Amino acid sequence: MSAIVIENGRLVDPGQSLDEITSICLADGKVAWVGDGTVPEGAQRIDASGMIVAPGLIDMHVHLREPGGEEDETIDTGTLAAVCGGFTSIACCPNTLPPLDSQASVELVRQLALRADHCNVFPLCCISKARAGQELAELGILFEAGAVGCTDDGAGVGDSELMRRAMEYVLMFDRPILSHAESMPLDKEGVMHEGLVAMELGLRGMPAAAEEVMVARDITLAQSTGARLHIMHVSTEGAVSAIRRAKQRGVRVTAEVTPHHLTLQDEALRSFSSNFKMNPPLRSAEHVAACIEGLRDGTIDCIATDHAPHSAEKKLREITIAPFGIVGLETALPLMIESLIDKNILTWPQLIEKMSLRPAQILSLTGKGTLAAGSDADVTIIDPKCSWLLTEGELHSKSKNSPWLGKTMTGRAAAVIVGGKIKFSRL
Repeated sequence: MSAIVIENGRLVDPGQSLDEITSICLADGKVAWVGDGTVPEGAQRIDASGMIVAPGLIDMHVHLREPGGEEDETIDTGTLAAVCGGFTSIACCPNTLPPLDSQASVELVRQLALRADHCNVFPLCCISKARAGQELAELGILFEAGAVGCTDDGAGVGDSELMRRAMEYVLMFDRPILSHAESMPLDKEGVMHEGLVAMELGLRGMPAAAEEVMVARDITLAQSTGARLHIMHVSTEGAVSAIRRAKQRGVRVTAEVTPHHLTLQDEALRSFSSNFKMNPPLRSAEHVAACIEGLRDGTIDCIATDHAPHSAEKKLREITIAPFGIVGLETALPLMIESLIDKNILTWPQLIEKMSLRPAQILSLTGKGTLAAGSDADVTIIDPKCSWLLTEGELHSKSKNSPWLGKTMTGRAAAVIVGGKIKFSRL
């Protein structure tokens, strides 16, 4: 019997309302006990003094690129980056080539993830065939193949009738629809947030309204159908307000925000670095403040990276034609420690809830997001005081398109255990 005992750490498990210095035993891929219990003979002991012991972190919004975009990332490199960043489970988006709109493509991703053997990978399938927004994908078959939700992320579903039918259909499976809330015509050829900075730089803007009108539409459809709706990468004050009001009305809506939308503003585009170009774009100060408040008051349920790797050759293009997106799996945890924990915006139990428990609940990941006895032995041990310099060499992702290169970070994953096996350790 393989067993690990983690001792002297501050165990933070919001699912059990647990926050205390204690021990935990993992045996045969499950949590055997928390607090006191018999230590199996030959168990490996880990001293977690001064560290946070948490349920494995879960990122419900990751782009692994494979199949079709292996020059940017592979399932092997992306899942390695995930465990190095502290994540034991990730949900990967379907905007691959071909898209994840068939049973074979979903099963391929699952098999490649098993072969890589770094972390748990849960595919998200397309809402529409080929993500074209014209014909509903065969969602039932895709869910049976292992998809945990559906999205056309990277493109908003412009056809309201198609979106309504998708919501009606997923009710049979109790799966969430994940909305890329963007009115594509309003954002057409946009480069950055529409505002004073864009005007001064002479760059075409992407208005907050492009997000807000789609959030309002999808909330209306969710209310009328009763479907579970999840709003991806929220970035505007209006979107936060709409989600807050919808929750008060009892609409089954959840939402996520990314670390970059909590920590960066459109002012960063004055550098003309494409590592600050993302979709949704970095917004102005009032939108950032609204996202932080939405996270603090529970309007926004979780933090997701929207990890979007692109090769150096692509990101070195001029900013008007460079692709949107940045890598985020290995920087999310330290950024959230610095900007939320150290600034007393969230407590450790609240942060772990946003980065583990709530994603598990939204995606219905049984056995994940908690360290209760009998749950999966997925554990993230966090060193909250570790200081380190982010360089390209520190990134395990195949792509290095991060706006924080050269920044001294505080906090990182010290060890990551998946299914009772140590997949990464700095101890």
